[in-house]
Amino acid sequence: MVTSKQQNETMLPLPTITQIPQPTVADQVFDALRRRILSLELPPSTKISEAEVARQMGVSRQPVREAFKRLAKLGFLMIRPQSGTTVSLISEDAVLRARFIRTALEVKTCRTACRTLTDSGRDSLAALIDVQKEAVSKADRTGFHDADEAFHREICIIAGVEYVWDLLQETKAHMDRIRMLSLDSSLQKIALQEHIDLFDAIISNNPDEAERVLDLHLSRILILIADLKAKDHSYFTEANV
Repeated sequence: MVTSKQQNETMLPLPTITQIPQPTVADQVFDALRRRILSLELPPSTKISEAEVARQMGVSRQPVREAFKRLAKLGFLMIRPQSGTTVSLISEDAVLRARFIRTALEVKTCRTACRTLTDSGRDSLAALIDVQKEAVSKADRTGFHDADEAFHREICIIAGVEYVWDLLQETKAHMDRIRMLSLDSSLQKIALQEHIDLFDAIISNNPDEAERVLDLHLSRILILIADLKAKDHSYFTEANV
């Protein structure tokens, strides 16, 4: 039964509290291993074990097991119960699939971003261009890769489709490995210029030019695959014909 006192109560206009998620132990293990696989500190075919990772990182095996499963889902690890866990070979087929998916989704995203760009979005992209320039000046491969990722993600945010970037994380692991293997100083400069060209197209509200630049940018992976296979074919699985 509702009392008269309860009927007279008025809800106050209270603010929403934003909770900042903290990385779990499994998140930290995942991130550490992912970075080492990308940088080739853990090259393809390297054997790793839950017990050894847990011992070195000072954690229990449960978060390591969870991190292993996440890395395997992305294509970084191959888990075989009878023969152990190894860093997976790079799948050329997976790279080509990821490139197709990225192009299809990011072209639409960039075209949308051209008309939804705000001043704050423009400033965020400009700041990330500056971070990339700094990484190029220092020949910082990891720093450039991180800023590259943030740049593409920011375009998704500007377009109002951040979930697209989350979706792409599940498909582009092998593509990321190719890029990290290839990010020498000259390629960093090329990628930076393409990002600048894409930025200019977006702020100029020129979706056709944005699509052209992005397609060129993502197609460069085809050249990188051929160059890397010529240097060390043992890193790759055979492509399906």
